[in-house]
Amino acid sequence: MKDKKKSLAFANLIGAVLFLALGVWAWFKADGFQKVKGSYVQPSSFPRIMIWGLLIFSVMLIIQSLWKLRTMDEDDPLAVPAESINFIKDKSVAAALLVIALCAVFVFLFKPAGYVLSSFLLCMVIMYMIGKRNWVQMVLVSLLVPLVMWAVFYKLLTVNIPMGPLDFLCTLMDKI
Repeated sequence: MKDKKKSLAFANLIGAVLFLALGVWAWFKADGFQKVKGSYVQPSSFPRIMIWGLLIFSVMLIIQSLWKLRTMDEDDPLAVPAESINFIKDKSVAAALLVIALCAVFVFLFKPAGYVLSSFLLCMVIMYMIGKRNWVQMVLVSLLVPLVMWAVFYKLLTVNIPMGPLDFLCTLMDKI
């Protein structure tokens, strides 16, 4: 290929470097999470596991992309020119941006509304976006999954997650 900087392999390299930088930034941000004395599992434990995955796959993609750019033939599938992202025409990009915005709203609502309510809203909206229309199923999944996850974190892992107006559930759970 004449111009490797326009290839899919080069686009993969750029994306991998950006995700590597994001992973390094997230790792240092996780240092600022509150520490829980006497608990083996810290609030930063799960994010750090996810960050490790992001870092490992980013490094793997960097290595693969550099190797492809070095040894690429004209008929290689990664030698094709990378498509540019047109946010106006590409519905999947718009949907991805909406999910990112929803996650930002989730973070904003996390402390005042609590984990269960903010997760409920996020799940409902995302399930509607992906085409679910069975309202009973949507409500049950959106409510039960966050409640069970909260119970696991609260009771088994001893991680105190904000509950907002549902804080009375902590008192109920302590009696069990």
